[in-house]
Amino acid sequence: MNLNESHIESPFIRQFYRGKVRDVYFLTNGKLLIHASDRISAFDVILPKTIPGKGALLNSLAAYFLNHCKDICPIWLESLPESDVSVGKACVPIPIEMVVRGHLAGHALRTYQSGERNLCGIALPEGLMPYQAFPSPIITPTTKAKEGHDQDISADDILRQGILPPHQWTHISNISLQLFQRGQEMALKQGLVLMDTKYEFGWDGDTLMLMDEIHTPDSSRYAYADDLVPGKPPRQLSKEFVREWLIQEGFQGKEGQTIPEMTDTVVQEIFNRYAELYSALTGQMPPKCSSISDQELKKTIETLCQ
Repeated sequence: MNLNESHIESPFIRQFYRGKVRDVYFLTNGKLLIHASDRISAFDVILPKTIPGKGALLNSLAAYFLNHCKDICPIWLESLPESDVSVGKACVPIPIEMVVRGHLAGHALRTYQSGERNLCGIALPEGLMPYQAFPSPIITPTTKAKEGHDQDISADDILRQGILPPHQWTHISNISLQLFQRGQEMALKQGLVLMDTKYEFGWDGDTLMLMDEIHTPDSSRYAYADDLVPGKPPRQLSKEFVREWLIQEGFQGKEGQTIPEMTDTVVQEIFNRYAELYSALTGQMPPKCSSISDQELKKTIETLCQ
């Protein structure tokens, strides 16, 4: 797959990039258009089947949360011309993901169970139980890999490598924790717990902008509050159940492993989880679950740029 080759030919497309899930168009009017596809990835691998309607759900949910957090940090998003299309500012990205963890789950849990007690330079105490809440949320950044797996990185390495100067690292860390607190508060009102998530930032001139998506099941891990007991795997409303299914089938994205077959039942179950999370978090019915065609997308781009 050529990551820089668009399905759409238009003089209004200045640059194109295909991510694992999103197609990103840099337009001649200076705007950024992102099409949230129905692709799904896990362990940094795109799975062989799409989840019809997933893109519209995630895109609409991301817009919902971005607009509820723009008082904390300016957001890149300006409009949703379609349920699976977002348009906004084309920012210069900061090449790290700010992963904020409130509970021992996911990658942190797997690391802990391997015997490791240091995660991104943070010392983890002995005796933690799976899914137990940390005394306070921790930030465990990763590098933003263009290909392959993102890598854990410590705050010391971020400063030492000059990715961010100290004052910007402190500022972005504080904003990330504020965003996480807002996400937790919104989740708890709906009877859910936001266990962990990630944030991406960039620059619009000298202005720090919140980029990408926030608090969606592709970037976050949720559990029902009344089902979250330390030591007991909770029913999760996130993509973690996809990872767990893949692990059970012997796949973790490692060389030589084969992606298991995605049956229609598995595809429908994944979509049902996304739809359930949308309704649970917003109290609203999911949006119309359709994906924009290439022809419709081309027309949208032309309308935006003319």
